[in-house]
Amino acid sequence: MNISAKLAVIMAGMFTVFCLGFAVTGFISLREITDAQQASDALGFAWFWTFLAFVGVLFGVLSWWIMRDAKKEPEGG
Repeated sequence: MNISAKLAVIMAGMFTVFCLGFAVTGFISLREITDAQQASDALGFAWFWTFLAFVGVLFGVLSWWIMRDAKKEPEGG
């Protein structure tokens, strides 16, 4: 299965938004948790999804960079 660079940028953006949604939900839910262990686990959950969002941004930027460089190169070599 081949994925174009443009589609990869779009998919990375969607993945990033999805992950940031979970991260924000995790950070917001910290106010309602009274147990220290559960709060620690929720914080780890939120930071994990933040990390995944960063990975999505990284792959989106790399895909965009590849797409931009491919447009600059002349066809045929």
